[in-house]
Amino acid sequence: MTNRIDYAKAAPEGYKAFGAVYATLQKSGLAKELVDLVYLRVSQINGCAYCIDMHSRDLLKSGLAVDKLVLVPVWREAGKVFSARERAALAWAETVTRVAETGVPDADYEAAAAEFSDKELADLTYAIGLMNAFNRLGISFRSTPGAAQA
Repeated sequence: MTNRIDYAKAAPEGYKAFGAVYATLQKSGLAKELVDLVYLRVSQINGCAYCIDMHSRDLLKSGLAVDKLVLVPVWREAGKVFSARERAALAWAETVTRVAETGVPDADYEAAAAEFSDKELADLTYAIGLMNAFNRLGISFRSTPGAAQA
């Protein structure tokens, strides 16, 4: 895969704006591991190799067990490997990422709202939206995953 353009260099102001959202989310109060799991799941759904590679590496560096990492795509079948809060975040990430298919039904909203405060749910949704945007950039411009650069 050949990188088409370096979008951060081509349009630094847009990249900087996305970076500001990312920095805001880091201070949101949501657990970093939870947000990183959501970033990974969104990237898996969208098929963004660059982001899957990056977020998998970030989660492993932060101490996430490999057993848990490999079960992210099948979290519904993983039993108690994921906490109730993580399961709610992953379900919300899936329904929001697939918005054109799901329409984000009331039942999905209610399940997420049962686990997260209004602020947390808004921040979680910003995180989902941000990762969807980064996935589209990564896929469109063929960002090379770290594993492929080595």
